[in-house]
Amino acid sequence: MEAKAVTTYTLIEKYGVSSHTIHNLKHNKGITVHTLERLCNILECTPNDVLEFIKE
Repeated sequence: MEAKAVTTYTLIEKYGVSSHTIHNLKHNKGITVHTLERLCNILECTPNDVLEFIKE
């Protein structure tokens, strides 16, 4: 988000991302694949840029 100059406020106000989704992202909670797709479209990135898989 920083590299694309997109703030949390922008995601909520301009793109209609819910504050609940933002909360989930900031607290490492689950999001839907649809939400991931929307974020990637907004930020012009791939899922690998947004997620990190850590094997437990």
